[in-house]
Amino acid sequence: MLRPISPLFLPYFNLFQLKPNLSSLKKTICLHIISILFLPYFNLFQLNAQSLENYLLLASEQNSALQSSFKQYQAALEKTNQVSLENPQLNIGVFTRPMELLMGNQRGEVSLMQMFPWFGMLKTQKDEATLMAEAKYEEFRQERNVLLYQVKETYFQLQQLENTIGITRANLEILKSLEQLAIIRYQGGNTSEAVSSVSTAVRRPNRAGQASGTNDGMGMEGGSASGTSARRQSSGSSSAMSTMGSGGGSGKLTDVLRLQVQIKALESDLQQLEVDKRPLQVRFNQLVGREKNESVIIESQLQSQKALGWEVEMLEQILASNPMLLMLEKEGLAYQKQGEMAKLEGKPMVGLGLNYMVFSPRAEMGVPGGMGGMDYMPAGMGSNMVMPMATVSLPIYRKKYKAMETESKLYWEANERQKEDLQRNLETEFETILASIKDADRKVRLLEEQIELTEQTLELSVTSYASEGSSFEEILSIQRELLDFRLNLLNTKIEREIQFARVETLVGV
Repeated sequence: MLRPISPLFLPYFNLFQLKPNLSSLKKTICLHIISILFLPYFNLFQLNAQSLENYLLLASEQNSALQSSFKQYQAALEKTNQVSLENPQLNIGVFTRPMELLMGNQRGEVSLMQMFPWFGMLKTQKDEATLMAEAKYEEFRQERNVLLYQVKETYFQLQQLENTIGITRANLEILKSLEQLAIIRYQGGNTSEAVSSVSTAVRRPNRAGQASGTNDGMGMEGGSASGTSARRQSSGSSSAMSTMGSGGGSGKLTDVLRLQVQIKALESDLQQLEVDKRPLQVRFNQLVGREKNESVIIESQLQSQKALGWEVEMLEQILASNPMLLMLEKEGLAYQKQGEMAKLEGKPMVGLGLNYMVFSPRAEMGVPGGMGGMDYMPAGMGSNMVMPMATVSLPIYRKKYKAMETESKLYWEANERQKEDLQRNLETEFETILASIKDADRKVRLLEEQIELTEQTLELSVTSYASEGSSFEEILSIQRELLDFRLNLLNTKIEREIQFARVETLVGV
C-alpha cells in the first residue's frame, strides 16, 4: 500500500478479508469480538483529532452500502452448504383388502430409495459454489475500495477548502498590511514599521491556515467572526481615511481605496468558502456512516509520504491483486466447473433402496384333492419380506447436456476476453495516473520556486514603494501572482494525493 494503515487498525480491515471457506457463524463471532475490542478506540478517536486512516476505518465499519455488499457475500457463501445428496424417497402402500398370496395375505409395503449422482459430482458442485462466493467476495472488495476512494477524495477536498481559506486569510493579512502602508505614505509618516509588517505577512502564509485547521470542522461561526473582525478593521480604516483630509505625504488616496475594494472582495470570498464546507461535510459524513451534522476534523497540513521508486512494482501489484481481475478469475474457474458439472450430469445416476412387504398368516382353505385341487389353498406362514432394489437413470437424450457444456465454454471464453480487456484498461489507467503524478511533482517543484521568488519580489517592490514611491499597480500585480501561485500549489498537491488514492484503489486492500 502506498499509504500504510496503522497496525492498530489492521485486524479490523482483515475482518473483511475472511476466507470464503469459513462458516458464517465464525465470521459473526469474529465481528462481535472485534467490535467489542475496538469500541473504546473508536470513542477515543472521536474525542481527538481524527486522521484519514481513522475515517477509513469508520467507513469500513458503518457504511450501509458496504454492509449490504458484505451480507450478499455471506449469502453467496451459504450456497456451499446447500450441496448435498437428493432427499431419499419413502413410499408407503396399504391394501384396502389383503392381497392373497401363497406366502400369506399382503397387507402393505414400504419402500425407501436413495439416488446417488456420478462420482465427483458433489465435489464439483461445491467447488463451483465456493468459486462463485469468492467472486462475490472480490466484488465486495471492489465496492469497499471505491468507498474508501470516495472517502479519501472528499477528505482531500475538505482539506483543500480548509487550506484555501488559510491562504485567503493570509492574503487578506498582506492586503491589510499594504493598506496601512498606503495610508502612512498618504499621511507622510514613517513607513519602516509598515514595511516590516508587510514582509512578516508575506513570509507566514500558513499561519491562518493552521489556525483554521484546529476548529470543530463546521467553520461557519468562526468564519463569521473573522469576517466581522475584518469588517471592523476595514471600517476603522475608512474612518481614519475620512479624517485625513487631503494628506501631506507622497502617497495617493486611490491606492488606499483600491486596497479596500480588494479587501472587501476577499472578505466576501472567505464567507463563501465557509458556506461551501457544508455540502462536503454532509457527503463525508454520509460516506463514513454518521449523522450529517457531526463535525469533521481535518488535518490542515499536507504530508505526502510516498517512497521514491514506488511505481516500479506497482503495476505488477495491480495485476496481481486488483479485485475486479480476481473476480473475473474466480468466475472463469466457476464456468470451468460448470462445464465439468454438465459432463457429470450426462452420466447415469444410481439409486439404491429397500422394499419391505408386510404379510399376515392365512388359514387353510378348501379340501385337498377336492375338485381336482382347484379349490384348495394351503395355509400361509405370513412372514414379512425384504427386497433390495437398484435403479439406474439412462441419460440417452444428449442434446441438453451438450448444450450445457457449450454454454459454460462460451461463458468462459467471454470471461477470458473480458479479463484481457480489463488488464489492458488497468495498464492504461495506471500509466495515465503515473503521468499525472509525475506532472504534479514537477509543478510542485516549479510553484515552490516561483512562490519563493515572488515573495522576494513583493518585498523588494514594497520597499521601493515605501522609499521611492514606485508604481503601486506593480505591487498589486505581484500580490495577485503570489496568491495564484499559492492556490495552484495547494490544488496541485491535492490533485496529486487524489491520484495516489486512485492507484491505491486499483491495487485493492
